[in-house]
Amino acid sequence: MEDNNETEETTNKNSHIRMKKFTFVMLIFLLVFSTAGITLIALGLGDEKAVNVVVPERKNFTKLYQAYDELEKKYFEDLNQDELVNGAINGMLNALEDPYSDYMTKEEASQFSESISSSFQGIGAEIQELNGNIVVVSPIKGSPAEKAGIRPKDKIIMVDEENIQGMSANEAVLLIRGKKGTKVALQIQRGEKEELIDVTITRDEIPINTVYAEMLENGVAKIQITSFSSHTDKDLEAALKEMEDKGMKSLIIDVRQNPGGLLDQAINISNLFVPKGKLLFQVAYKDGSKEEFPASGGQKIDVPTVMLIDRGSASASEILAAAFKESANIQLVGEKSFGKGTVQTTKDFKDGSNIKYTMAKWLTPNGNWIHEKGIEPDFAVALPAYAELSYIDPDKEFKKDSVANEVKSAKEMLKVLGFDPGTVDTHYDEKTVEAVKEFQQTVKLEPNGILQGESTAALMEKIREKILKDDPQVKKAIELLTKGK
Repeated sequence: MEDNNETEETTNKNSHIRMKKFTFVMLIFLLVFSTAGITLIALGLGDEKAVNVVVPERKNFTKLYQAYDELEKKYFEDLNQDELVNGAINGMLNALEDPYSDYMTKEEASQFSESISSSFQGIGAEIQELNGNIVVVSPIKGSPAEKAGIRPKDKIIMVDEENIQGMSANEAVLLIRGKKGTKVALQIQRGEKEELIDVTITRDEIPINTVYAEMLENGVAKIQITSFSSHTDKDLEAALKEMEDKGMKSLIIDVRQNPGGLLDQAINISNLFVPKGKLLFQVAYKDGSKEEFPASGGQKIDVPTVMLIDRGSASASEILAAAFKESANIQLVGEKSFGKGTVQTTKDFKDGSNIKYTMAKWLTPNGNWIHEKGIEPDFAVALPAYAELSYIDPDKEFKKDSVANEVKSAKEMLKVLGFDPGTVDTHYDEKTVEAVKEFQQTVKLEPNGILQGESTAALMEKIREKILKDDPQVKKAIELLTKGK
């Protein structure tokens, strides 16, 4: 979750639109980072012309200059001018109390650029700063963060015993990221529970593969889009062609836990489904003016389609979902989306640093502002309760007479998988030992009755596989697509 939302951008001859992801990809988050935001940057039009620039006197900055001069003259140690200037800029952005406006130093900007390349090293999640907390937008599909049970809306309180509350998302990214094979210890707060969850994650290479296609029953194709990177539209077109060749009769587009990405990709994908001339989204500016983005012509996907969304679907994913729902009459199944409805612009400085700040809102085709509200699905379908079971640290050993909250989670997992662990409580009793032995035999591990290492990892992986197999959201989508057939 160590990506501070990927930039979302589209380019034409005269303009450059960037959608910045906040929302651990983690962000993605890779803690896309999270969350995703949208960035529009106006480029100069026409020929460059030499002009005389007159900098007006800024009397409202007199106090700032006086403070700097006072420190420079009388502070008991030498000052680092760059650090003071960076701190002043950072302070201005923080004073906005806007989680989508921030300042990135040269180092932070470089880390951010990595998150939108073909791969990076970390835990693979998108994050954002929200009300003084570092919050997960979404883990990246197949990442160490996802495998460790990190979920959207989780708050990261500690990183390697350092409290990160009050940090910016960029500062948190620098702590959470690291070289492949190294470990990072996180403390997570889930929901309103006071008890923190300890999670140790081994960092890995996080590839940015964004499109995953498979053929389900009755000619239903399912294509998951995990984020919007520079090649997502082309990969989707290839996946659609592959599914057509396999006899696709209907389609599920899955943007669950997709924190956003490049805006031009979301537009290109929307254009495959939304009829020409209908709106994809709108941008509302401070002066009350609005800019509309209509669908273009070209080839359209005409098979029956349903989209899956959840609380990890943010920003560009929400633009796509809103366009599907309001302009293409495509039904949404799942959970309410994240709720990111503002537009950001960036200002780059010569030293490699930059600032990002909110400069507009984006609205759905019908003019709805989904910020902090999210998009409601047409069919609300939750995942099974066992999908919310707490993570169990593989580095910890649990055996007969161990007492811990993780033991309760392990017992619940064993019961869901068809093993009898006895009373589901925090006590690792003889019945639990026998259930663990039976489980270990089924996954071809030494049946010693001790839950640790490979046994713990295998138990959580089996639960993850069961969630995918039993997925009620996918089943509802299939039901809608095959109804009456």
